[in-house]
Amino acid sequence: MSSLIDLLAHAGLVTAVTALILSLMVGSFLNVVIYRLPVMMEREWQAQLADGSEKPNSEPFNLAVPASRCGSCGHLIRWYENIPLFSYLALKGRCSGCGTSISLRYPAIELLTGLLGGFIGWQFGLDLEGAGLLALTWVLIALTFIDIDHQLLPDRLTLPLLWLGLLLNSQGVFTSLEHAVYGAAAGYLALWSVYWIFKLLTGKEGMGYGDFKLLAAIGAWGGFEVLPLTILLSSVVGVVLALALMAVKRHQAANPLPFGPYLAIAGWIALIWGGQINDWYLGMLLV
Repeated sequence: MSSLIDLLAHAGLVTAVTALILSLMVGSFLNVVIYRLPVMMEREWQAQLADGSEKPNSEPFNLAVPASRCGSCGHLIRWYENIPLFSYLALKGRCSGCGTSISLRYPAIELLTGLLGGFIGWQFGLDLEGAGLLALTWVLIALTFIDIDHQLLPDRLTLPLLWLGLLLNSQGVFTSLEHAVYGAAAGYLALWSVYWIFKLLTGKEGMGYGDFKLLAAIGAWGGFEVLPLTILLSSVVGVVLALALMAVKRHQAANPLPFGPYLAIAGWIALIWGGQINDWYLGMLLV
């Protein structure tokens, strides 16, 4: 029996390490997505405003082209300078061409992605459920940092995330397909209603349509059951952080704060631990 337990523990460790390494590599790619996708979208909007099409002589700019370079000296990033975490440490956080400091944010995103991926591999394995949670985590990380930078939640990420949730739940991976469809609809309509009530009362826009789509995607993954906890957690975190920022005078009350990161964090927590949190809360009420 002890040998069987050791074997299972070893298998879980191998799975966790595999998921961690894979997520570290994906984290490096997410840095590219976070920086380039908004730039790509802005260029497309500018081209449409100009003449309805991209100028034929403009240089291609997408997730693969041009190759990554130093923003200061133009030094081409070689493959061995782009190994997640290790290259940053080996280079001591500086460009090998000009010595300019490399933002700590790049390895931080790689580390965050790797740790969360390793946790999912350890807890859920790499079957359909675990692979789905890995994909969800990667996309939520990209959306979080894009929204922090640009107050933008691109449809190119939120809508595929919604459809993937529905497809997985057509096989009952996280919830039934019926609950997933109702969750997607309820998630969208919940924030859509808040948006219009707030706008009618104040004449201002309290959030963007990307927030509606992100909550719809979360509902598509976890069903309508995860929505109350997601909304509650995201609202509490948002209020606390806004008050903290205003207390240290780093934020004005009239300036908008992106709501997407709070939704992403709260939705991830609700999907992973929603059942345990609800059981704990009901237990507290019954004491």
